[in-house]
Amino acid sequence: MTPLQIASLLVCLAAFLGVVNHFLLRLPSAIGLVVTGLVAALGIIGLDELFPALTIEETVRRLVLEIDFSDALLEGMLGFLLFAGALHVDLETLRQQKWVVALTASIGVLISTALVAAGFGWLAGAPLLIALVFGALISPTDPVAVLGILKSAQVPKSLEVKIAGESLFNDGVAYVVFLILVALAFGQGHGEAPTGAVDILELFVLEVGGGAILGGAAGWLVFQAMRRIDDYALEVLLTLALVMRLYALTSALHMSGPIAVVIAGLFIGNTGVRFGMSETTRQHVDAFWRLVDEILNAVLFLLIGLEVFALALRMDWLQLGLVMIPLVIAARFVAVLTTVSLLRFRREFTEGAVPIMTWGGLRGGISVALALSLPDSEWKPLILTVTYVVVIFSIVVQGLTVRAVARHFLG
Repeated sequence: MTPLQIASLLVCLAAFLGVVNHFLLRLPSAIGLVVTGLVAALGIIGLDELFPALTIEETVRRLVLEIDFSDALLEGMLGFLLFAGALHVDLETLRQQKWVVALTASIGVLISTALVAAGFGWLAGAPLLIALVFGALISPTDPVAVLGILKSAQVPKSLEVKIAGESLFNDGVAYVVFLILVALAFGQGHGEAPTGAVDILELFVLEVGGGAILGGAAGWLVFQAMRRIDDYALEVLLTLALVMRLYALTSALHMSGPIAVVIAGLFIGNTGVRFGMSETTRQHVDAFWRLVDEILNAVLFLLIGLEVFALALRMDWLQLGLVMIPLVIAARFVAVLTTVSLLRFRREFTEGAVPIMTWGGLRGGISVALALSLPDSEWKPLILTVTYVVVIFSIVVQGLTVRAVARHFLG
């Protein structure tokens, strides 16, 4: 199938299952699409088991596998989704929480990666570097999942900004850590695998620091153009060009595209809105990116549900995935508790901040995409299956209960 045919099929399927969810399940749209996509996929698998002559599963599996989920998300949708999310984050409130966000998005990710790797290595008998790769891909909270669920969770603004801000930045940091570990484990990545601490530090600084600087510079240039223009159609086009070209440029320069578009989005969504846009332009830019966010979210969460066709459904691997769920949550708890404890001496935290941030740190499509992007090896099918089980639990169970958890701890 051509890319256009695949895209049209996904949009039609997302629209149809969205209608089914709206009238029957009435779940939050993101969760509803994951559930309906997964149920439809499992139904096809079950039907094929009952009536093997139909070969429906084989046909649908082939169609799903034609979609490169990893490239579609990491090299396609992610830049737009991160920019749309950052565009609506209040920079002043984020500044007030900057140390919490910075520590949880960096030290927190590293702590979680190490703890998850220790458990996975012991339970699966995986080598250290392979276990660390799994720890790195499952540790970041997914901004797409988090921002979508937080809209209806009704948590205090300070907590919402902590969780949302962390999710926008920690996937960029974790992606760099993941690339470094993949290069060490498989000898693949940006050129030669880093061989020492200095090489790793240089790669990390180039990816994260370079992406942040480039994102800020690109956002400033677009802002300078927008403040001299009063044409909402052209200004919307400028923001679209900013995301597309910036993400492509960072990829070519081996810098972090996610970090770059988040910085650019924060700049345009705050400084750009206040000093570079008329009210008419602001309304159109806001409406355009909210629509992009909603459409891409629908397709992404549908794809997550359908990606069950990419799994090797071995019972022992599924059981390992179930065992890893509490371990991943526990690692998240320790990571959040550590970073919050480091900051308690200089600021107060909302009561229940640690459990709410722990339960609200959802895993999503980024973890699945990173697992799919791994080089072929004996460990890839196992890592993909375990990742999928953790992600489905996170989106469906944690996503549906985060509001109740928040109410419980906040009284």
